[in-house]
Amino acid sequence: MALAPRAVVVHRRSELDLLLERHGTRGQAEFFLRSRDRNLAVVQARHDALHEALRQVEAAIPGGWRRAAVERADLPRLRFDPEDVVLAVGQDGLVANVAKYVADQPVIGVDPEPGVNPGVLVRHTAASTPVLLAAVASGTATLERRCMVEAVLDDGQALRALNELYVGDPGHQSARYRLFPPPAVGVVGGDDAGSGPGERQSSSGVLIGTGTGATGWCASLARDRVAAPELPGPLDERLAWFVREAWPSPSTFTRWTSGLLTVGEVLQVVAEGQLVVFGDGLESDRLQVGWGQQISVRVAERRLTLV
Repeated sequence: MALAPRAVVVHRRSELDLLLERHGTRGQAEFFLRSRDRNLAVVQARHDALHEALRQVEAAIPGGWRRAAVERADLPRLRFDPEDVVLAVGQDGLVANVAKYVADQPVIGVDPEPGVNPGVLVRHTAASTPVLLAAVASGTATLERRCMVEAVLDDGQALRALNELYVGDPGHQSARYRLFPPPAVGVVGGDDAGSGPGERQSSSGVLIGTGTGATGWCASLARDRVAAPELPGPLDERLAWFVREAWPSPSTFTRWTSGLLTVGEVLQVVAEGQLVVFGDGLESDRLQVGWGQQISVRVAERRLTLV
């Protein structure tokens, strides 16, 4: 007998929750804000909107379904099942955080504050949840297969992201590495690329983004580049990559600072110092990269199934 679907409701702690954790009581939190000419009412309103949306989503889950609720910080510890339907209640970034942990499970993005959030990934209101869950259950829901980016280390460790991956120094200082663009970029080597293959670089890190993330961090980098590559669209099977603030010196070079990756192409980074790889701003879930290790970045085989 097949298992009933499981609705997994994902959320982040509200700003009010974080204030109370820091200050202990509501009165102390209110005093902290008031002393800085800020108002607790604004924070309370956002807290109330989130919890009202969560209440509506919970009420919409069919009676025969299994249920689970998880806070964003606990996502790495949750095992997603094939029968799951994920409801991410929050901002667009919450869907990106969920994407790295699911396989083909459909994800419904619910916006608790329509008109406040951009709503690129959280497109639905809490009130529409019953209709959406029914459409998913019947197989009639409209689904988008969103491209993801993947980094694989030479020891087999891997990390995926929906918006972008960052490769850089763990302390956000200068990162040192050798960069190997795809062969289509050209043969790497020669006197102006340092000794041996690959271009030795010192920079603020390398960013590799998808079409979903092209309106965020990658867009800000492309805006400042004279010859920036055309950023991929939301459903494109391409990635854009940028080297941040590459520094020319007698031993480091700046020939390759941006480009595109299509399916099957790989951008390789060989560490010449300690590096980290993390995705979508979630630094706590990251890969540690030691001297001499190789990072291969490419279009991931897995996609996000977005309702």
